[in-house]
Amino acid sequence: MQRYDATTALIVVDVQNDFADPRGSLAVDGGARIVPFVNEQVRAAHDGGGFVVYSQDWHPEHTPHFAQDGGTWPVHCVQDTWGAALHEGLTVNGPVVRKGSNGEDGYSAFTMREPMTGETTPTELESLLRDRTVRTVVVCGLATDYCVKATALDAVRLGFATSVLADGVRSVDLQPGDGDVALADMEEAGVTVVHEWDDGRLHHEQEL
Repeated sequence: MQRYDATTALIVVDVQNDFADPRGSLAVDGGARIVPFVNEQVRAAHDGGGFVVYSQDWHPEHTPHFAQDGGTWPVHCVQDTWGAALHEGLTVNGPVVRKGSNGEDGYSAFTMREPMTGETTPTELESLLRDRTVRTVVVCGLATDYCVKATALDAVRLGFATSVLADGVRSVDLQPGDGDVALADMEEAGVTVVHEWDDGRLHHEQEL
């Protein structure tokens, strides 16, 4: 089990209906299956005196991020809709950082990117962590090959010791194996990928 203390933050990335629920517009295969594991981590973090923070895609109805407006993705996580809501089974016990609210690409929980100019702006996440003298971040959520990866890479860039919990992520896998490639890219950048064992087998190898 991942260990937490007062200098550690658990970042729960985008466990929202449109990603985690099979009915969601951009449902990740197996996304709902991570929720019990994430909830265990939330409890462990609070029990250890750690900080828990959640990110939430929060898009307007029209944004260059969406295919209907020239972007890549189907409409998802539109503000104040069922799809944007955090999954009903998720334990929410900490602040929520919303991203993409003004039409930006909101992959990382730390930064947003203006899709037309490429200009990046920070979310409030880094300041929340600095205010609590956090030095280590643990990342889980959806999806491995996009928002989890972007969040973890930003965390390393900002100087946090960073881990990703393989049992607490799932991939979009637009191309087969994208999730595994993302984990390898994160490790190369200095992220520790933590595998939890069960009866001698890795959950990640069984289910991702």
